[in-house]
Amino acid sequence: MRLRTAQGKLKVEHSIIDGVRPLMERLLAGNPQVRSVVPGIIRQVKDARGPVKVRVTVPTVNGWKAIALSSGARQELFISTSLSKDGLEQALSAALEKSGP
Repeated sequence: MRLRTAQGKLKVEHSIIDGVRPLMERLLAGNPQVRSVVPGIIRQVKDARGPVKVRVTVPTVNGWKAIALSSGARQELFISTSLSKDGLEQALSAALEKSGP
């Protein structure tokens, strides 16, 4: 399977849940410390309603794992970055705020 890329940093092997792709593109555009984002498994959940929410969960070898919630689903996001957990959470908050109403 061949990887398609957006800006060379957003790796897309399969679908991304609604609203998450523009958020990740804003995160990548505004933060040179974020090297790449690889979306992972999508699972259906009952409590993922309303606007997109992202929660940074655990460290990985080269960054952080995060969970995005939107449209009745959750998706794992593997974010390759040199940012600390607090720094990444702030960058994600800023990217969410840029989406506007």
